[in-house]
Amino acid sequence: MSEFEPMHDGNEQAQSLRDELPPESSAPVVQPAETPLTASEGSYFANYAQPFIDDERTPHFGHVALLLPLMLLGWLASSLLLHFALKLHLYGMSTPEQAINDVHYTIGSMGIFYLVTFISGLFVFPLFWQKSFFAGIGWNGLEAIRRRKTLVIAACMCFVLAIVDEIALPGPTDAPIDKLFRSPTEAWMLLVFGITFAPFFEEMAFRGFLLPALATAIDWAFERTTARPRLPLTPDGQPQWSTGAMIGGAMITSLPFALIHGYQTSYAIGPFVLLYSVSLVLCAVRLRTRSLAASVMVHACYNTLIFSFLVIGTSGFKHLERM
Repeated sequence: MSEFEPMHDGNEQAQSLRDELPPESSAPVVQPAETPLTASEGSYFANYAQPFIDDERTPHFGHVALLLPLMLLGWLASSLLLHFALKLHLYGMSTPEQAINDVHYTIGSMGIFYLVTFISGLFVFPLFWQKSFFAGIGWNGLEAIRRRKTLVIAACMCFVLAIVDEIALPGPTDAPIDKLFRSPTEAWMLLVFGITFAPFFEEMAFRGFLLPALATAIDWAFERTTARPRLPLTPDGQPQWSTGAMIGGAMITSLPFALIHGYQTSYAIGPFVLLYSVSLVLCAVRLRTRSLAASVMVHACYNTLIFSFLVIGTSGFKHLERM
């Protein structure tokens, strides 16, 4: 026997032992026991599994506060251009007292104020809302188009209300707004501005920002004091409000709306009542249709009817003494 034979025998024994073992595929596989998640852990990870849903009600008072510095920027731009225009004696004006009754300066300064505020808002607010500016203020133009006949009827009702108010509570005969109608050209400029720029930007400020913010604030206060559940957002992400919040928001919104126009009519009671009432109608349209475009349409149609009445009464602004 050679010296290598014992090693050979050891290899044969090792091979026989391996043959006696069961194959690896037949050996049971023991899985490690899973530790159940606690309720808090489950909800924590569920937040990552579910898509993020933004349920913020917009616009709220924080956004109204953000609008104020943008309005200040618009006012500064308007004042600066007005200052340079007076320095150049445009339209023969050299002092603010003269410019305040000149339609070129009045419309020009208001137009610059509106445009600067609006354009800056187009860039600023989407950063906070994570959606477009018009989606954030509830523009919803398709709803306005769908309800256009009803909206025109609402504007006609406001026009009838204006006629009744003028008969029952006539305004002053020499109001500041009458001084702007000094020539047919200036009258036509006021007409164009009154049925385009004015309705669009006034509705954006009052029914686009202030009214939703007030309704949301009223509901928020009741939710905190009475533990009332919060109304969910609509499928398109718009807030819903209680009836009381909508009524309260409309009543409060209509007060500054009437006051800002008070100077034009010497703060007479008749025009004030009319403006407050028309504002209530505009608020109702905005809340009922959930469309800011709808209230803009009613406002523009109402102003168009008012100016049409003046155009007919003055033979195309040729006889302004009849106003």
